[in-house]
Amino acid sequence: MSTATYTVSGMTCGHCVSSVTEEVEQIAGVTGVNVDLQTGEVTVTSETPLDDARVKDAVEEAGYQLTS
Repeated sequence: MSTATYTVSGMTCGHCVSSVTEEVEQIAGVTGVNVDLQTGEVTVTSETPLDDARVKDAVEEAGYQLTS
């Protein structure tokens, strides 16, 4: 198992959290996504280490920006 935490900007509500969660969950190997709306932190658990570019693409597909 691998866990990585990212910071996402632009999320303001529960719908934002749902959108980001749904997109990131579609990445192959992802087993869990936890989004903290207040801090903007997205913690992703996966079977193998994630490609940061794939996470960035998923976050952007949801309409938000990955800041770190």
